[in-house]
Amino acid sequence: MLNIGESFIGEGVNAAHINVLVGPKDGPAGQAFAGSLSSPSAGHVPFMVVVQPGIPVRPLTLFVNKAAIEGDLHGNATWGAAQAGIAVGVHKAVTDQILPPEAPLEWVVVTAVWVNPGCDDLDAVYRNNRDATYKAITGAMQGLPTWDEVDAAAPAARNPFYTPTAIW
Repeated sequence: MLNIGESFIGEGVNAAHINVLVGPKDGPAGQAFAGSLSSPSAGHVPFMVVVQPGIPVRPLTLFVNKAAIEGDLHGNATWGAAQAGIAVGVHKAVTDQILPPEAPLEWVVVTAVWVNPGCDDLDAVYRNNRDATYKAITGAMQGLPTWDEVDAAAPAARNPFYTPTAIW
């Protein structure tokens, strides 16, 4: 079983964009987790998400950064604020029973995380990543969005970085 989710929360340079793969360790999510952790690339070194140093969140969660670190503030936002937000978002998904009871010990989460190199508010980065992680996991587990939602939204396709003047 592989559950896939996405969420974009916030505005401007402190917004969070999260993609998640969620599922059992012995399935595709576990394979993606192991493959990502063992295959770092320049500027993109996956790491385990912790709630505190030495205490990884459960289910075990991998943080894969979409943006290479550019400076001290961006590093603190990525390794600090965004990581802490993801840890709390994953934990809340467990405590709110979005994830099944076996998830803390038998499942993994892989997060692909966008932290803007121009971010300027660590608390906003934390909140946005916390909320985006929770929303992405919830969507993944509930199979959202539905086809009808996608079909209704497609004629007005846009994202925070671009709004077309005409679709066709």
